[in-house]
Amino acid sequence: MTFTKLTRTALAAMLLTSAAISVEARELRLGLITPPSHVWTKVANRIAEKLPEATGGELTVAVFPAGQLGSEQEMFQQMSAGLLDAGLMTAAITSLRAPSMQGWFTPYLFADVSEAQSAAALPSAAKMLDELSAANLHGMGYTFAGMRQILMKDAPATAIDDLKGKKIRIVPFPAMKVWWGAIDAVPTPVNLTEVYQALQTGLLDGIDIDLDALVGLKFGEVAKGLTVTNHMAFPSVMMVSNPTWQSLSETEQAAFQAVVDEALAWGSAQQIEAEANNLASLQGTLDIVTLENGAEVFGAANAAVAESFAQYPLIAEFQQEVLAEQGK
Repeated sequence: MTFTKLTRTALAAMLLTSAAISVEARELRLGLITPPSHVWTKVANRIAEKLPEATGGELTVAVFPAGQLGSEQEMFQQMSAGLLDAGLMTAAITSLRAPSMQGWFTPYLFADVSEAQSAAALPSAAKMLDELSAANLHGMGYTFAGMRQILMKDAPATAIDDLKGKKIRIVPFPAMKVWWGAIDAVPTPVNLTEVYQALQTGLLDGIDIDLDALVGLKFGEVAKGLTVTNHMAFPSVMMVSNPTWQSLSETEQAAFQAVVDEALAWGSAQQIEAEANNLASLQGTLDIVTLENGAEVFGAANAAVAESFAQYPLIAEFQQEVLAEQGK
C-alpha cells in the first residue's frame, strides 16, 4: 500500500471516528410516579421511543416509572438541583411549586377529559407552566388522566352524609384538601403504592381516584362502591430541569418540544377512549352509581375551593378563558 493510500485510509478512519463521537447519544433520565400500565407512563415511553429519531440519535430518554427515583417531592428536588433531567409530574404536586396551577382542579369546571385537554392550549395554561421557572424548571405541556371519582371500601356514596367522618385518600395539595375538608370527611394522604393495603385493612374508607389508576392498580379487589362524580380533572405536567434545558441547542430544544407535544396529545386521546372502556370493565365488579347533580350536592365544598383561589389572579383568568371556550 502506498503512502498516499495509507494517508487516505487513516484520514477516513479518523473521520468515521469523529462522526461516531459527534452522534453519540446523550441519555436524559425521566422519572414519574405512575406504574407501567398507566397512560402517563405510556406517554413517557412514547417520548423515549420518538426522541432519538427526532434528534438524529443525539438524545435518548431512560424512563423510570412507579417512583423508582423517589416520591414526586423527591424528584422535584432532584430536578430543581439539576440531578434529574425530566419528569412527568401530577399537576397536583406541581401546584406546590406553581400555585396557580390549582386552577385545573376547579370543581366541575370540566365535564370530561376532552374539555380539559382543550384548555391545555389556552394562554393562561401556558402562564401556569411559566411559574415553574421559579423552581428552576421548564414546563413543556400537559396530558391527562381520567376525571376524579369516589371509590369507597363499602357501599358507594350517594350523599354528603355518606362521606362525613370518612378517611378518604387524597393527593395532598391545597385545593383537594379544602374540598374534602369542606365535606367534613377526613382527607388522608397515603402513597399511591400503599392504597391497596390501606383499603384492605380499613385504614382508609375510600379514595379520590381516576378510573385509569383504579383499574390499573386493581383497587376494585378491595373496594365495593364507586360513585361517578367527575368532580375534577387531573392533568400531569411534562417538565425539564432548567440546567438540562439550557444545555440543549436550539435545534435539540425544538425537536424535544415537538416530540413532547405529540406524545402529550396522544396520551390525552388515549385517555378519552380509556374512560369509557375503564368504566365498562368495572361493571359487574363494583356497585356503581352516577351522581348527576354533583355540582349542586358539593356546592359548599366547591365554594370553599373558589374562596381559597381568590389570592391567585391567574386562576380567575384561566377559569374565564375556559368558560369562554365552552361558550358559557
